[in-house]
Amino acid sequence: MSRQVFLYDQPERFVAGTVGLPGRRTFFLQASAGSRVTSVALEKTQVAALAERMDELLDEVVRRSGGSAAVPAMAPTEITDTAPLDTPVEEEFRVGTMALAWDGEDQRMIVEAQALVELDAESEEDLAEAEERMLQDEENGPPMLRVRLTGAQARAFAKRALDVVNAGRPPCPLCSLPLDPEGHVCPRQNGYRRGA
Repeated sequence: MSRQVFLYDQPERFVAGTVGLPGRRTFFLQASAGSRVTSVALEKTQVAALAERMDELLDEVVRRSGGSAAVPAMAPTEITDTAPLDTPVEEEFRVGTMALAWDGEDQRMIVEAQALVELDAESEEDLAEAEERMLQDEENGPPMLRVRLTGAQARAFAKRALDVVNAGRPPCPLCSLPLDPEGHVCPRQNGYRRGA
């Protein structure tokens, strides 16, 4: 069976979103074009890292091009997407590895999210070698979502992704851990239960 690649070249929509209540949310990346929709699950920290790294890469592209690259300094308000994920949200796979690149010739951000795969190895060196071989295997590698975005689409994605990450439970003012609606056991209060 050949590798499954979900390719979106400048999709109509590419967003990060969630399903569920704060504290129990599942995070997704979702790409769509026409009637085709692909959703992949990932961790909140992965969404935050992707958005932050995307902004950093776009800033570097602007810096290296001397401002001539077609990349806005901020997310354009005219393409801001605050709509919920397209339903039904059907998970294609859970993301393990992500990669970002800038195609200078086409002026496009390339986002790749590959499925989480468990590997057996006897040492860390064997594991690293097996992982590299598997990820480079274009024929039999893990499923992958590959999206190509304009600079404006990438900025809009990064802004929304960070907004989604920050829209969760508010942090405790003492310890910065997330507050549950029922309160939480704050380590800074010697473990006494505190209301929200």
